[in-house]
Formats: sequence, C-alpha cells, structure tokens
Amino acid sequence: MSATRYRRFLKLCEEWPRDESKKGRDLGTFLRQRVAAAFREGENTQIPDPEKCDQTYESLARINANTYKQRFPRVRDTSFTGVTVEECKLLWSGSVQQSDDEKKSLWKTLTERFSSKSSEDVPEKTPEK
Repeated sequence: MSATRYRRFLKLCEEWPRDESKKGRDLGTFLRQRVAAAFREGENTQIPDPEKCDQTYESLARINANTYKQRFPRVRDTSFTGVTVEECKLLWSGSVQQSDDEKKSLWKTLTERFSSKSSEDVPEKTPEK
C-alpha cells in the first residue's frame, strides 16, 4: 500500500507545474522536497498515518486540478487594488530590477500607484495659532 501512495505522489509531482520566476519560493519545488523527505526509502517507506497521507494527497490533487477555481469562478481577474494577474506576477517575480534610490517597499509602491489623491493635490495644513 505504501508503494501505491509513493507512486501517486510521484505522479502528482510530475504534473505539478514549476514557476522558474519564483526561485526558492516555488510551491512545486517545495512539494517535491517534501515528498522526497517523507518517502526517504521510496516504495519501502513505512507511513505512520496512512489516513492523513491520503487526505494530504487528495487535497493537493484538488489544488493541482483547479477544482475550486472551476467550482467558484471569479467575475474578474483582478484584486481589490485593481492589479491584474500579469501585474501581480511581475511584482512578485523579483525580476523587476530597480536602482537603490528607486527601491521602495511593496506597500509604498502600491499606495502611490493606487492613491486617489497625489501628494500635490492635498492642501498643506496651516499651523494652528
């Protein structure tokens, strides 16, 4: 039975996509590492909790098959900020290189980008007397 579980996890790892733009933080790579650690002896690995192993596999298989994306389709492919999926991928990929004086926190970048008022439109406060 352990051999069957091992083969199912290997097949899932083969099907799971890798995102090369997310070096060191890709879910597919993390999954492969966890499977390798959990099944150190390959098909001969003794699984302490087979029921939990099966539940984990079923959950990962549903995520990989986009079960919930199909069951609950989104009306628009944007977030509350209005950023599209492609823009999010670009922001999180780490491929955007900025000079030292241009580097800003993600929050500051998003705040400036989606702010309804620019700093020039806001009147300066006069000191109270």
